Amino acid sequence: MIIIPARLNSSRFENKILVDILGLPMVIRTAKRVEELDDVVIATDSQDVVELASKFGVKAIMTSNTHQSGTDRINEAAKLLNLDDNEVVINVQADEPFIEPEVVQAIIDEVKKLHTNDFTMVSCYKDISSEMADDPNHVKVVCDDCGDAIYFSRAKIPYHRDHYNNTKYKGHLGIYGFTKKSLNEFCSLENSVLEQTEKLEQLRAISSGKKINMVKVESQSFGIDTKEDLENALEIFKVK
Repeated sequence: MIIIPARLNSSRFENKILVDILGLPMVIRTAKRVEELDDVVIATDSQDVVELASKFGVKAIMTSNTHQSGTDRINEAAKLLNLDDNEVVINVQADEPFIEPEVVQAIIDEVKKLHTNDFTMVSCYKDISSEMADDPNHVKVVCDDCGDAIYFSRAKIPYHRDHYNNTKYKGHLGIYGFTKKSLNEFCSLENSVLEQTEKLEQLRAISSGKKINMVKVESQSFGIDTKEDLENALEIFKVK
């Protein structure tokens, strides 16, 4: 099950999930990108989004307007949908209208491979340039030798004291995979100081000693957080 958390209000870009992306509202464009991989549901706090989704043949479900993170929102949706504890649940952000289906499939495959009775959480990264790593809107991740995340930050990590020019940085893509049981466990964890400081919900798991397995992917996509991001994305992905 792919669940797209779709909060209508955004502090940096009001109603961004409704803006036109090559003829479709952003949240619908995102849903259409991944609908061939699995069942797709939009989890929203807006009746307008529910009605919009219905117009385009996409299933949507109402959730609380008090959730502090998209993962908390999809957890409520998973409960309302009565998903089995072993169901693979993928969180695809509503502001990723150009996400490549193969990236999401890689997360699905990894969750299935790791699936045990233990906590299972998977995300992904791509190599980014030093210049892109300077941007706090592009979250960076550092991994251990087993491929698990050590830390995520808006800061440029790792810091290279000797300032190597050929350093590669790992840019995090905000796509997450869980089993439904692990999703519920994640949302039962206490919010951490690190999560509140960086405003990165995945740090809740790191702070609690949970493993987040990271998959390396190839992707041109990026989350659209600002109007500038939108302009850049439309220029990059416009139909020739």
